[in-house]
Amino acid sequence: MADNNNQQVVFLPEGSKRTRGRDAQRINILIAKAVANAVKSTLGPKGMDKMIVDELGDITISNDGATILGEMSIEHPAGKMMVEIAKTQDQEVGDGTTTAVVIGGTLLKNAEELLDDEIHPSIIIKGYRLAAKKAKEIVSGIAEPISSKDTKILRNIALTSMTGKAAESVEELADLVVKAISQIAEEEDGKTKIDIDNVKVEKKQGASLSESELVQGIIIDKEIVHNGMPKKIKAAKIALVDAALEIKGPETDTKVEISSPDQLQAFLDKEEEMLKKMVETVKKSGANVLICQKGIDDVAQHFLAKEGIAAIRRVKQSDMEALARATGAKIVSRIQDLTEKDLGKADLVQEKKITGDAMVFVEGCKNPKSVSMLLRGGSEHVVEEAERAIHDALMATATAVRDGKIVYGGGSPEMEMAVRLREYAQTIGGKEQLAIEAFASTLEEIPRTLAETAGMDPLETLVNLRSKHKPATGKSIGVDVFNSKIGDMKPLNVVEPLSVKTQAITSGTEVAEMLLRIDDIIAGTSKKPGMPPGGMPPGMGGMGDMEM
Repeated sequence: MADNNNQQVVFLPEGSKRTRGRDAQRINILIAKAVANAVKSTLGPKGMDKMIVDELGDITISNDGATILGEMSIEHPAGKMMVEIAKTQDQEVGDGTTTAVVIGGTLLKNAEELLDDEIHPSIIIKGYRLAAKKAKEIVSGIAEPISSKDTKILRNIALTSMTGKAAESVEELADLVVKAISQIAEEEDGKTKIDIDNVKVEKKQGASLSESELVQGIIIDKEIVHNGMPKKIKAAKIALVDAALEIKGPETDTKVEISSPDQLQAFLDKEEEMLKKMVETVKKSGANVLICQKGIDDVAQHFLAKEGIAAIRRVKQSDMEALARATGAKIVSRIQDLTEKDLGKADLVQEKKITGDAMVFVEGCKNPKSVSMLLRGGSEHVVEEAERAIHDALMATATAVRDGKIVYGGGSPEMEMAVRLREYAQTIGGKEQLAIEAFASTLEEIPRTLAETAGMDPLETLVNLRSKHKPATGKSIGVDVFNSKIGDMKPLNVVEPLSVKTQAITSGTEVAEMLLRIDDIIAGTSKKPGMPPGGMPPGMGGMGDMEM
């Protein structure tokens, strides 16, 4: 009987690529390290910016980790997984994207050394899990409480989040962020609820960042439709209509035969009469501003202008909803149903020219639950980077209010976690202890990178920080990037929400665990038309490489 033990089993189509075992792990680790290194230098207020040029020649200049990775063309699946954790971090807490990616990449780099020492991936993963759980306990233990009324701390959170991102005028932008957040915050079941979608950001290049403003109401990037309409309306009564002021054609194919000019005139007169009735309904409700989600016929525009009603058409649904929250108006779907009860109020509605474009400002709303921020800047790239900074600041401030807990920055929480994790590792013992120590070294990468960006000696900084964090009183000692020295972050007002840290640890650890588990990378061939799922015509052999 023939010995089948060494028989090769073919199960992959020709052209498939396969990498197994340690080679697969090394490739994944190499890619993850490369992605982390691509954004590492952007960390902190002294971090450098990246310029990304796409195939069309469009340029993005940013310091934001999620933006940089989102714009880069990363093909390798391991690289795409690193991009995903940046996106998750950005969507969940808005800040700390670079931190999450650096933690993920460095965990894998340190795991490589453990793999070289013949420690099994399962043991490394177990150690990393224990370390991540303990690290989150440690950082939660050093967090301090905060409420939505602590505007000074909220301003410091916004400042910390934006420092190093916007080109200038960070102080003014931080003030706008805190005002916006305190305006849209709502109490629900004893908890403060904040939806940052209620802060509408409009950006227009021109002027300087310091001339950005917060409007207690909504800015609409549209113009008043007719020249005969007033461009400035005080004590505005606003009607929001989700219907067209037009005469629609029939839904089905209909043939209208007109045999004489009189009939045509009667037809046109009837249309005009219907439009006039619509305008009369608007006038009767007491509205002096009409904001319409759909179209407004030229004839209807004429009648509205005669009545002194300012109208704006084809306004986005999101803007309509924001206007409803800001002015207290109800969105009406049928014009004939419009009454005085449906109207919203604003002190002033006016059309302004901003860098040559007409925009309508709905201002002075009483206690609006939706506000607008107009961002200015000397160039398109400055305005776009300022918008990214504002998004991060809004998210970070909202997250801090939602969590009710903050930590001090400058790498101090990471250093505190690293020092306490090393003590914890001694109590665990075994090979897992090495993985926990590797986790501690990973967290030290954050203060180390901050020290590098400030021109400090990274090794000396780490040694000094370790000694400062040994006693319990040193928990807020970190890297004072601006003065290139070690300092207490509490008096320096470097504040971050607790979630930024816990989410970065969660995201970074999970991606490292997932990539460490992979010991086989199989790249399938593309399927061509008329070919079976394997990618080869029927009857053709494949080149497999699995031995059984």
